[in-house]
Amino acid sequence: MADTDSIRVMRVADEIRELVELLTPWDERESRHRAECLAWLAGSDDIFRRQKPRTPSPHLVAYFLLRDAADGAVLLVDHRGAGMWLPSGGHVEPGEHPVATVRREMVEELGVPAVFAPEFGERPAFLTVTDTVGPPEQRHTDVSLWFVLSGSRDQKLVPDPGEFHGVRWWTPQEVSAAVPGTCEPHLSRVLAKLSA
Repeated sequence: MADTDSIRVMRVADEIRELVELLTPWDERESRHRAECLAWLAGSDDIFRRQKPRTPSPHLVAYFLLRDAADGAVLLVDHRGAGMWLPSGGHVEPGEHPVATVRREMVEELGVPAVFAPEFGERPAFLTVTDTVGPPEQRHTDVSLWFVLSGSRDQKLVPDPGEFHGVRWWTPQEVSAAVPGTCEPHLSRVLAKLSA
């Protein structure tokens, strides 16, 4: 059984590397993050979080932007742990494909099935490598693949009150005008890439 698990984890790691290789960076920062990610994937045999909150660091995260194509607004969650507005998502479980993470987290966090945006399908639209905030003993590095899901402001959602203070649709203009530290730091860049 352990050998089967190891083979599955290695196969998924190879698929993740392929997703990252296919990603076209938006700017110099994403290009650097992509290079860092590929070097990390080539040099690490453990990319999945094994123990909360930070073992190992870095580890893989799958974000998803629920996006209303009508005006480019995205649903953000007021995350209890992070203390800021973030896209939904979560840590990729050992051996789990990030697409499966998105599907699982969408149901767990917002109570509805994931519908991947046709322009990206089941491929990430963006990649970031970010040092987390919080108490020093919990800080770590997240390697985040950002997926885009089709959504609508009229969509009925069932947010997880244990994880979020609330949820809200944000236009790209509102994200740009937000006080620094209010929203995920790479969010404006992601939205710029999506609207290009």
